[in-house]
Amino acid sequence: MTRTLNFIRLALLTSCLIGAPAFSAEKELVLVIKDHQFTPSELRVPAGQKVKIIIDNQDATPEEFESHDLNREKVIAAKSKASLFIGPLKAGRYTFVGEFHEATAKGVVIAE
Repeated sequence: MTRTLNFIRLALLTSCLIGAPAFSAEKELVLVIKDHQFTPSELRVPAGQKVKIIIDNQDATPEEFESHDLNREKVIAAKSKASLFIGPLKAGRYTFVGEFHEATAKGVVIAE
């Protein structure tokens, strides 16, 4: 009887763990586009960790986040937000631009 109860408890515990949502320890940063500029223009991230960047385009026109260094491209519609994952990255500097306004929309991710 005790053995059967232990088996049932183990089965219930296992099913709870399998069905539980996976919690992520990823770092989350916000990057704002306003007046065709990124704020902050410098994002510091921990090297070796995956990072989620939420890009908040507050301009009335779309912008494209583009980074050859990070191998990422994402168009963010006017007055909207988008998410982008980067990393894990080696320590270093990774440049990005707003492709539609490259003269003013520039930034860098610094992994340290």
